[in-house]
Amino acid sequence: MSLAIENLDVFYGDAQALDGVSLRVPRSSIVAIIGANGAGKSTLIRTIAGIERPRKGSIRFGETEIAGLPSHKVCNLGIGQVAEGRQVFPSLTVLENLQMGAMLSRARAKEKATLDEVFGLFPRLAERRNQLSGTMSGGEQQMLAIGRCLMGQPELIMFDEPSLGLAPAVVQEVFRIIKLLHQRGMTVILVEQNVAVSLKLANQAYVLENGRIVMEGTGEALLHDDRVRQAYMGL
Repeated sequence: MSLAIENLDVFYGDAQALDGVSLRVPRSSIVAIIGANGAGKSTLIRTIAGIERPRKGSIRFGETEIAGLPSHKVCNLGIGQVAEGRQVFPSLTVLENLQMGAMLSRARAKEKATLDEVFGLFPRLAERRNQLSGTMSGGEQQMLAIGRCLMGQPELIMFDEPSLGLAPAVVQEVFRIIKLLHQRGMTVILVEQNVAVSLKLANQAYVLENGRIVMEGTGEALLHDDRVRQAYMGL
């Protein structure tokens, strides 16, 4: 399903974090959201996920209005999130973390089949299914966070800074997985500090500055836009 956001306003107390944000995420596309730290990227992700409540505006997923819905209902409609910082359950094993991802009613019937798919996608997780996740490397935890999200049978996945703090080889693997999921038909919203890579992956991209959309276009067009290259790629 596609996602459509119209005139979204979000506040933290008296401070406005998002100001009239409107954007479209077509089905089976990758849409990149780029901007400086504090621009409102994570706030946008958290608002779509139901963690933050907008003061004004609409968020439609398919035909369903989801603005202001609690996060568990948003997840059960098919929107998954791989949060910044991975946020795995450190005292649970790899398998237990993955099983937590399948607790949604939409996912329970296919839990075994989905687990086999996740282990096929991430053989390291299969090897370490009984290891406590808190003892794993950052890269392994990121794979686990993606796998746990997939266990919920999402139709759209939001990635919030998936390469943050990871070694270059692991970063390449994360982006390979995102590209593979997209090739399999997954819809993706990508918030990523590596602007060049995210724009190369993206079908469409939006630039957020101070909570407002100031530019939009195809990933290819923004990748070669001088303003974007100077502001976000240091070129």
